[in-house]
Amino acid sequence: MNAPDSSNPPRFTPQGLIPTPEQTAIQLSQSKIVLVDANAGAAKTTTLAIRIGEALARKLPPEQILALTFTPEARDVMRQRLIDVGVPQALVARVAVLTFEDFAARQLDAIDGDNLRLCAEARQLKQYALAAVDRAGDRYAGRVDGLELHTHSIALSQFLDVQLGLKATMALATDVEYMGLDEIAELLGVPLSDYLTTVEYETLRLDGGAGAVFRGPFDATYDLACNLDAGGRLAERFPDYRLVLCDELHDLNEAAFRILDALIGRPQCFFVGAGDKDQVIHAKLGASEEYLNRRFAERYPKLARYPLTYSYRHGPHLAYAMAEFKHKAVESSLPTHTQIRQAHYATPAECAQQAVAAVRQWKADGHAYDGCAILIRDRHQSMVIENALIEADIDYRTPAMAGYLQRDEILFLRGMLAIALKDFAAVKSEQVRGAIVDAMTAFSEMKFSTRRLDNFKAQILKDPALLGELFLIEDDRRDGDDGGYRDVASQATKRAVIDAIAWLTALDPATPAAAVLTELCERVKLVATARRIFVRPYDAGVVNKSVAGLLESAAASGQSLRDFWSAMNAREAFIRRKRERKAVLIECVANAKGKEFEHVILPFLQDDEFPNPTQPRRDEENLFYVGATRARARLTLLSPADPARRSAFIAAMRLQQSAPAADAAIARNEAKPAAPSGRQYLTASFHEKDEVKALGAQFDIARRAWYVESGRDMSPFSRWLKK
Repeated sequence: MNAPDSSNPPRFTPQGLIPTPEQTAIQLSQSKIVLVDANAGAAKTTTLAIRIGEALARKLPPEQILALTFTPEARDVMRQRLIDVGVPQALVARVAVLTFEDFAARQLDAIDGDNLRLCAEARQLKQYALAAVDRAGDRYAGRVDGLELHTHSIALSQFLDVQLGLKATMALATDVEYMGLDEIAELLGVPLSDYLTTVEYETLRLDGGAGAVFRGPFDATYDLACNLDAGGRLAERFPDYRLVLCDELHDLNEAAFRILDALIGRPQCFFVGAGDKDQVIHAKLGASEEYLNRRFAERYPKLARYPLTYSYRHGPHLAYAMAEFKHKAVESSLPTHTQIRQAHYATPAECAQQAVAAVRQWKADGHAYDGCAILIRDRHQSMVIENALIEADIDYRTPAMAGYLQRDEILFLRGMLAIALKDFAAVKSEQVRGAIVDAMTAFSEMKFSTRRLDNFKAQILKDPALLGELFLIEDDRRDGDDGGYRDVASQATKRAVIDAIAWLTALDPATPAAAVLTELCERVKLVATARRIFVRPYDAGVVNKSVAGLLESAAASGQSLRDFWSAMNAREAFIRRKRERKAVLIECVANAKGKEFEHVILPFLQDDEFPNPTQPRRDEENLFYVGATRARARLTLLSPADPARRSAFIAAMRLQQSAPAADAAIARNEAKPAAPSGRQYLTASFHEKDEVKALGAQFDIARRAWYVESGRDMSPFSRWLKK
C-alpha cells in the first residue's frame, strides 16, 4: 500500500464522515493508475466521490472528470454520493457520471444515423431475433446436419443471452475466416444454432456493415469496442478527461476493458478504479478477476494498489466471519453487533417454515418487512418458501424473477391442467394466459410463426376454451422439399403431449393431484424435453428441480386435481393482489449484488444446493460471500439438522472462533471519540429514517447513524437520544 504524503494535505473535507487513513491515501494518491481492492460494504462509491471532491478542490474542471458505472442504479448512487460528501450540486451536474453504455452511445453519435432505434428491454428485440432465426433457417437448413431453430420464448431468451455473452467477451470478433461452422461454435463454446442466428442478427442490426439500425442492451459498448479494436478514429474524438474513475470494477468485461484502456491510455489521464475480486459472479457476461489481478498490471506495470478493508455496512461479527471465509483482512469500525443466527431443518418444507419464523421474529422485534430479504441460490428454491409465506399471510415480492407460478415449466403444467378441467377461464390474468400459451408451445416443441401464434393468443384471450385446439393445428415445420428442417424428437414430443391431453380429459377430477402430475410428467417426457429446450444442462436441472418441487407440494397437500387447481389459482390471486409497500423480498443471490438489506435470510445451505456441485467452487464461494455481505443488522443461516449435509461455507465462517475478536472490536469502536464535536447521535432504526429526516436530522455515512447538530431544539428527538 502507498502511504499518503504528509506534505500534501487534503484540500477537500467531506461532510458526514471522517475519512479513514485508507480513504485518505486514495484521495491523495498521485499515481497515474490506482486500483482499489475493496471489501463488500467498504464505501467504494463514497471513496471515489471523495477522490472527485479532491480533484475539484484542486481546481480540475468538472468537465474533465468521467465516472463510469455498469448499471443505471450504480450511476445514480454515484451522483448521490457526490452530493452526500459535500460536492455542490451545480458541480455534480457538470461531472460526467455515466454507465459504460451511456458513454459508448455518446461517442457513437458521430457515426449513428438519425433513424437508429434503441431497444432498452429484451422484449423489444423479439422481432429482430425472430427475423434472424428465419434468415438462419433459409440460409443453413438442409446444409447443416442436426440444426434446430426454435422461435418459442425460451429459445429466444437463450439466444439473446448467448449473443450478449459473445459480445461482452469480444468472442464474436474472433477471426474465424478459415474455420468450419462446427469448429467456430466449439471454439466459442455456444450452440451452433445460436452462433448462426447471432451472425444473421448482427447482419440485420448493422445493415450488412452500413451502420447500426438498432441497438439493444450492451450493443453500444460492443460497437465502440469493435471500432477501437479495428483502428477506428472514434478514440480521437473522446473528450479530454484528466481523471477517469470506475466503480464495481469486478464487473469489468473485455469490451468495457478496451474502452477503459483507450480512455486512460492518454498521457495526461489519471485513473482510479475500485472493485472486489470476491464479488465476481457475472462470468457469463465476461466478468473475471483476471482484470483486477493481472490485466491492469500487464498493461500498466507501475500502477498503485490501495486497500479498503473497513466495512460500513455491517458490524465486526459479520466482518470477521467473512474475513475467515475469504482469508483476507476485513474490518468494521461500526459499534454495532450484526447478529448471525442459525436454524436447522430436516425437509424443504421445514426450511420454508424456518424462513417464515425468521421473518416473523424480525417483525416482532419491531422492524418492517421491507428490510427483510430471503436470498436463494436458485429460483426453484422459492416455491416452497412462497407457499409458506402465502399460508402465513405475509406479503412478498420477486422483482427480478418470476414467482414460481409464472415460470415456464409450471405454466406448461398449468395449461395442461386447464385443458383437462376445461377451466382456462380460472386464470384471470390475460398476461398469464398468453405466457401459458408460450410455455405450452415451447414444451410441446412446436414451431409457429410469430403472426400465427399471436393470432391464436388473441383468440384464446377472447375465448379461453380454445386453448386445447392449439394442438389440433399444423405447426410451421418445413419439410425437405422446402430446404427446411424437421426434428423427429420434437415431433414425438408434440404427439406425447396430445396423447397426454386425451388421457387427462378422461380422468375423474377427484383423482389425487400428486398422482396425476407425476404421471403427466412421465407421459410428456418432461425431463428429456427440458434437456433439449435448455442449452445449459444446469438450466435444465433447475427446471427439473422446480417441477419436483411442484410434485412435492401436490403430495403434501393431499388435494384432488380439482382442488389443487383451485388452490394454485388462489395463490396466484394472493401474489397479484395489491402489495403493501413493506413486503418481504425473495431474490436470487446473483441479482442482489450492489444492494443491502437490514436482514438477510439464506435458506437451503446444504451440500447439494449451496454450493451447487455442478458449478465452479470459486464461483459458488463468491455467490455466498455476496449473499451474506448484503446484511446490515442480521444474517440468518438455514441449514440441515444433519451436520454432514450442511454447506461447508458455514464452517468456513468459523463463527465461534471469530466472535470473541468481534466482541472486542465492538468495545474498541464504542470507546472511540464519539464524533465531530457538536453532534448528538440518535438511536433511530432503519425504518424510522424518514421520520427523523423530516425533523431535520442528518446522516453520518461512516457511522451509519443519524445525528443532530448542537444548538438545535432536541425535544422532538427525545425518544431517540441515548439514555
